[in-house]
Parts: sequence; structure tokens; C-alpha cells
Amino acid sequence: MSERLIRILSDALPQLLEKFVTMTIPLTVLSFLLALVISVAVAMIQYADVKGLRLLCRGYIWIIRCTPLLVQLYLVFYGLPSLGIVLDAFPTAVLVFGVNEGAYMAETMRGALEAVPAGQMEAGYCAGLSYWSIMGHVVLPQAFRTAFPGLSNSLISMVKGTSLASVITVTEMFRQAVVINGRVYESLALYTEVALIYLVFCSLLTLLQRWGEKKLNVYGGVR
Repeated sequence: MSERLIRILSDALPQLLEKFVTMTIPLTVLSFLLALVISVAVAMIQYADVKGLRLLCRGYIWIIRCTPLLVQLYLVFYGLPSLGIVLDAFPTAVLVFGVNEGAYMAETMRGALEAVPAGQMEAGYCAGLSYWSIMGHVVLPQAFRTAFPGLSNSLISMVKGTSLASVITVTEMFRQAVVINGRVYESLALYTEVALIYLVFCSLLTLLQRWGEKKLNVYGGVR
């Protein structure tokens, strides 16, 4: 490795880490929180079998899961302005990532809700609890424990997926690498550096996921 390449990589690292901390992580967190809210709402509607709304939720999941995320980004950021709807790049990315991942997470949550024994609802009613009290204090806590691995995988996937925000001018870490590479023309080295940053961060999240699973298993009485 030449001195020039070492200098390029050492100069690029602080810039890449800055964009990772100030753009990639906030984009991931906000998008994941939006996706979590959407997924819980959609899953609960399906679990309650609200006829009209259930059909609407199934349609949402079908459309989102059967169209590419990249196309969705282009459609919202570049397509909606023709209808007079103009959104900034960062809010667009949060909205699209949240809505996209929410469809996948909704299926995870739906499966987790359906895994809770039906007797839990009956026991709650016998104890005099309302439907929402049973859901909030009995069913959802058990469902979240079951869904934790799948939701964690969605979070890790979203961290990597935020690199697609670069196509709508969000200057996150990958776009910053593209900008730097436009000056120095060291594609292999720079993109490898970006990959390693993603690898390290996602590995840490994987370790946290395993720790969380062990904790939840202990609390759930499974060893």
C-alpha cells in the first residue's frame, strides 16, 4: 500500500465517520421508529381482523413488498413534484425507508401476535380487562419477545439499506465516499473502507441482538 493511498484513507476516515454518525445513524433510527409504529398498527389491525382495514393493510404490504425500494425512493422524491408535492431529501428517505420496512416488519409482528396462545385473551377477559389492556399488558409484550430477532434483523438491514439514500442526494456515508472518490479516484480502497465501517457497526448490532435474545429468553423462563 503506497503512502498516497494510506494518506487518502486516513484523511477520508474522519469524514466518513462524521457522515455515519450525523446522517446514517439518525436516518436509520428515525426510519426504524416509523417502521415500528407502522408495523405494530398494521399487525394489530390484521390480528383483530377488522375486515375493511385488514384488506387495506394487505394491499399496502403487497404493493410495498412487490416493488423495489430504489423505485419507491425515485417515485416519491422525483415523481411527486410533478403533482406539486415537494419533499426534502432527508424526510423523503425517512418516509420511504420507514414505509418500506414497515411492511416487512408488519408480517413479523403479525406472526408474533398469532403465536401468542388464544387463551391469553380469554384469561384477560375473565380477569375483567378491556381489549386494549389485554393487548398492551399481556399480548404485545409476549409478541415483542417473539418478534425481537426478526425486528433486530430489520434494523441491521436498514443500516445497510440507508446507503440507497445517496441516489436522492442525501449525503450519508456512502455518498461522501463517492464525493471523495471523485477527487482521488481510488474506488477499491475507499469503498472497501466504507464496507468495513458497515461491517464493524453491524457486527456490534449483531452482538447486541444476541445479548438481547439471551436476556429475553431468561425473562421468558427459557434457558
